Amino acid sequence: MMNAMKKLPDAEFDIMKVVWANEPPITTNIIMQQLGNEREWKAQTIISLMLRLVERGFIRTEKNGKERTYFPLISKEDYLKFETGDFMERFHGNSFASLVATLYNGKKIRDSDLDELARWLKGRRE
Repeated sequence: MMNAMKKLPDAEFDIMKVVWANEPPITTNIIMQQLGNEREWKAQTIISLMLRLVERGFIRTEKNGKERTYFPLISKEDYLKFETGDFMERFHGNSFASLVATLYNGKKIRDSDLDELARWLKGRRE
């Protein structure tokens, strides 16, 4: 599935974050409670976004009486691997050094973060 995966628009990603943060199955009511009011979305907007996520293969749906329930098909970890890999390839030519240099020069990474990264890298080699 990772090869067929596509980048999610921000609104759909926001929905998926709620899906991943909750024990399945999830309902539109749960999403509305946790996100809809914050984003000032109407229930129909959430239903439309959920339908798009079903069509993209990120979630599946079941009808239980009048209510639809949704289950994730793509894990948060798999999606983050996909997004991070795409970002690394597109913006840094798969160069970890380029990424770290950009973060460091942009003051987004502190020396303490570099120390932690060095410890992590050393642990990976051992």
